[in-house]
Amino acid sequence: MSQSRLSLNDGDRWLLPVGVEETLPAEAAQIEKLRRIALDLLSSWGYELVMPPLMEFLDSLLTGVGHGLEIETFKITDQISGRMMGVRADMTPQVARIDAHYLRTDGARRLCYFGPVLRTLQDCLGCSRVPLQLGAELFGVKSSKADIEIVELLVDTLHSIGLEGLHVDLGHMGIYQGLCRAEGLDPSAQDRLSLAIGSRSRDDVARVCQSLGLSSGSTELFVLMTSSSGEVDTLPSLAKRFSSATEEIRQSIENLVKISSILKKRLSGTRLYYDLAALKGQSYHNGLVFSVFMPGSGRAIASGGRYDDIGKVFGRARPATGFSLDLRTISRYINLPDTDETKTIHVVYKDDPELFDAVRQLRQQGRRVIYYYDDEQINKTDRQNSHLFRKDGKWIVE
Repeated sequence: MSQSRLSLNDGDRWLLPVGVEETLPAEAAQIEKLRRIALDLLSSWGYELVMPPLMEFLDSLLTGVGHGLEIETFKITDQISGRMMGVRADMTPQVARIDAHYLRTDGARRLCYFGPVLRTLQDCLGCSRVPLQLGAELFGVKSSKADIEIVELLVDTLHSIGLEGLHVDLGHMGIYQGLCRAEGLDPSAQDRLSLAIGSRSRDDVARVCQSLGLSSGSTELFVLMTSSSGEVDTLPSLAKRFSSATEEIRQSIENLVKISSILKKRLSGTRLYYDLAALKGQSYHNGLVFSVFMPGSGRAIASGGRYDDIGKVFGRARPATGFSLDLRTISRYINLPDTDETKTIHVVYKDDPELFDAVRQLRQQGRRVIYYYDDEQINKTDRQNSHLFRKDGKWIVE
C-alpha cells in the first residue's frame, strides 16, 4: 500500500502530493509583491499582459512546440464535449497561439504573462510541480536586436525584484543543428547526440558519432562542443576552430559573438559566459539560447531563447524570442526590506467616527490596518508593527 493511501487511512488529510505545496501568508505576500514589480517593469518595456486558459483541448495544447511537453502534461476528459483536455505545463505555446491567431499583427508584438502551470514530473529533486511561471515573448522580429532586448529585459526584471550577482550563459542552437543537418541526422540520432554532449564527456560523444557513422570533421566539432565554454571574451578565438564548418554554422557563431559583444557593453554588472554544450530545448529552439544563474542557486533561475516559426501550426509562421522563470522559486532567494508600508498597524476598535476616518485614510495610502476587538490583545512589544492610538485629541501612528 502506498504512503499516500496509508496516510489517508490514518487521517492525515493535509498531506499533499510530491512537488505540490501550500503558499502561506508571508511567502504569498512576497510573491505578490514581486509579481507586481515584475509586471510593471515589463509593461514599461512595452510588453502587454495576456492570460491564457489553465486548460484546453489536448490537440491544441500539444501542437507544434508544445508536442515536447506531452509527458509533462496532465490529461483529463472534458465532461461537456467528451474530448481530451490538458492542463498547461508551459504557457509559451499558448502565448504563441494568441499572437498568431488572435492578434495577427504583421510587425513586432510584445506579450508577457504570469500564472501557475502544472507538471506531471519535477524538473529536479525538491522542485515544484506547480511553478508560478512569469515570462515575456517578442514576436515578429528576426533580427538579433530582439534577442539582445530579451536578455536585457530578463536581467532588468531580475534586478528590479532584488537579485544581484547574476551571470548569464549564452549559447546558439544553430551551431548544433547546423552540424546535424550537415550529417543528415534524424530526430532520434540528434537526441542521442545531444544527451552525450550535455554530459560533457568527449569519449561518449566520440562513441556516439562513431556508431552513427559520422565524418571525422563533424565528429571533431561535436566533441569540441563538450568543452566549448568560458567567458565571452574568448568567443572570437573559438570561432576560428569552426572555420571548416558550413556557412550556416559559421553564421551562427558570428551571431553569438556579435550578441555577446553588445550585451557585454550594456550589462556591465552582469558576468557573461558562453556554453555550447547546453542544449536544453533543442527540439524547438533554433537560435540564441540563454540561462541565468546566481550564487548559491545551483541551477538556472531563468532561461529562454529564440524559436522562430512558432506560430506556423496556428497559420502564421512568426519569428520569436523570449524567456520564462518560476517566481515561486526565485522569491526564496529574495528578502524584501521592511518599510512602513509592510508594517501592520494595530488599533483597538472603538465606535469613533474620527477613528474610522483615520483608518480609511491609512488604507487608501496603502497601509495595512487591523482592528483588535474586546477578546483580542495587541502585543505592544512587537517591533515589526505599528499602533494607532489617540494622543492630544488626534489619532496617530507610532
